[in-house]
Amino acid sequence: MTGDAVRASNALSARWVWDACDGTTTVLSGAGVWPLLALLAPAAREPGRGELRQAIGVEAAGAGGRARELLAIMDGSTAATAALGVWAHAGLPVEPGWRGAVPEAAWGELTGDQSEDQARLDAWVRQNTRGRLQRLPIQVVRDAALVLATALTIDTAWQQPFRDTPLTPEKGPWAKRARELAGLSRITQDVDQLAVAETPAGPVTLLTVQGQDDIDVQLCLGEPSLSARGVLAHAIAAADGDYPVHRGDELLKRSRARQTPGLKVSKFSSFTPGNMLSVMTARFDITAKHDLLARAGLFGLATVSTEAPEGHFPGISRAQLAIGQAAQEITAAFSAEGFKAAAVTAMSMNVTGAPMDEAYFLSIAFDRPFGFVARHRPTGLVLLAGWVAEPEEWPEDVPTSAVW
Repeated sequence: MTGDAVRASNALSARWVWDACDGTTTVLSGAGVWPLLALLAPAAREPGRGELRQAIGVEAAGAGGRARELLAIMDGSTAATAALGVWAHAGLPVEPGWRGAVPEAAWGELTGDQSEDQARLDAWVRQNTRGRLQRLPIQVVRDAALVLATALTIDTAWQQPFRDTPLTPEKGPWAKRARELAGLSRITQDVDQLAVAETPAGPVTLLTVQGQDDIDVQLCLGEPSLSARGVLAHAIAAADGDYPVHRGDELLKRSRARQTPGLKVSKFSSFTPGNMLSVMTARFDITAKHDLLARAGLFGLATVSTEAPEGHFPGISRAQLAIGQAAQEITAAFSAEGFKAAAVTAMSMNVTGAPMDEAYFLSIAFDRPFGFVARHRPTGLVLLAGWVAEPEEWPEDVPTSAVW
């Protein structure tokens, strides 16, 4: 079922942010990695098969179909696109069953000419990320036997735009900046965009910023003592229904506002009925690169990235294959107008044993470090998650008065 694949991918995202988010600025996409791992799992032999199965959170049998379902969800979005690419060396014998599991349009060929192959795959990256990323996050080495990649893009405009506004935090790690920060602000009557999740680590504030399409971005804030990994992992789990969540009006009725990190409540005289929500946050444009083999155990790649006389992927080829590189490059920008992001995840395989015959492989205020999670609204799929530790500064050539 598609729902199982979504929850499994979200769980991988949560484990990854828990392992990788150390409080510095970063962004990552578990949804970009999960389909590649799901394609590899059914083709692997034990113990690598079991490690991959644990990483993807579903049974290896049929996981290739789940990978295609997840890619279809992303590519079927009105604000996101997804692409899969698989390139095999002309001399690599590929098992018919695995070749059939990969859509025909995704197949390509490696010539063994390193510069030519790299240029062609880099062009694929630019085409499938709308130019936001320029290169594959791995090098196409001359003896590469197989390269797998996913490309993900998000481009949505906010239903209600923000204003560019100078941000001057009164306290916290950003308060001592010499210059004002590049902030964003808006006021809305939809107070239910704000929510607080009751997690085992304490309350986590969630602000849902809706795109005009089917993508939402949640800004996430915990107590100052809660780590970046804790904020993001619990935010993902809360949105998947694992914890109680209380929204704007309910926060006021149950007097939970005081337990909501970052929130201040005051009374005012209004000419229109209803409560108001004022939002202040930091603008950001960040890029990150991740070596997946540095966390091989998390992604089920520990065994299959080692040399073995019999190889690790008999379901792909009778050649002795092992993962040689695995990496992701990703960028995300949150502005007054909307949200844009792109991620490319790639893995390459090398032949580890003796070559085959003839096989020559040539007011709420997010005014301190905070997290963000981009979701596909209809399914809840987490497309990417990140942490903002270093905000942009307000441009010196733009006077404060120009923004009002």
